[in-house]
Amino acid sequence: MTTSRKWTLVCPDCGSTLVVDAQTGAVVAHQKAKEPSGADKDFDALFADLDAQKARAEGLFEREQAAFADRDRLLEEKFREAMKRAEAEPDLPPKRPFDLD
Repeated sequence: MTTSRKWTLVCPDCGSTLVVDAQTGAVVAHQKAKEPSGADKDFDALFADLDAQKARAEGLFEREQAAFADRDRLLEEKFREAMKRAEAEPDLPPKRPFDLD
């Protein structure tokens, strides 16, 4: 019988705990670090986090709104180019696969 050795590692970045099998190197278990509760933060920090979230949401909304307005223009240009190509190329029936032999 072989005894399996396991290593318990703590991530220095996020504080998560990993249990790794020493022989295979496979992760046997993973446990996320506990996040601090809201009671640990002071009111000013919570208010600053809320402002940051609001700013990120507004920025994302503005980017998406600009992309949507630009999307109409891009689609219109693509349509015009496709119409030009359709007018320039003659209407030929597609080649049949057995004609290629």
